[in-house]
Amino acid sequence: MVHVHLTRHLFAFFPQLEGRALEVEAADVAGVVAELDKLAPGIGFYICDERGRLRLHVNVFIGNAMVKDRRTLSDAVARGDKVSILQALSGG
Repeated sequence: MVHVHLTRHLFAFFPQLEGRALEVEAADVAGVVAELDKLAPGIGFYICDERGRLRLHVNVFIGNAMVKDRRTLSDAVARGDKVSILQALSGG
């Protein structure tokens, strides 16, 4: 299982994920996003655009390394990996 960590503010949009241990079976980052979308429909589109690419202000890390493939999310994940999905907040 891959362990998924979301930034706290995402729970405001997807409260069904709050307080849950987010663990999914996936071979790559695209699979992680797809599995999260099964748990919370709509989160996949919140993370990725209509082409499946990471949105501009979303970053995904596998451990401490930022994913390299922002277009097809093909970066491999392995059992026990921690995937962090972070969205920048901005405003004034």
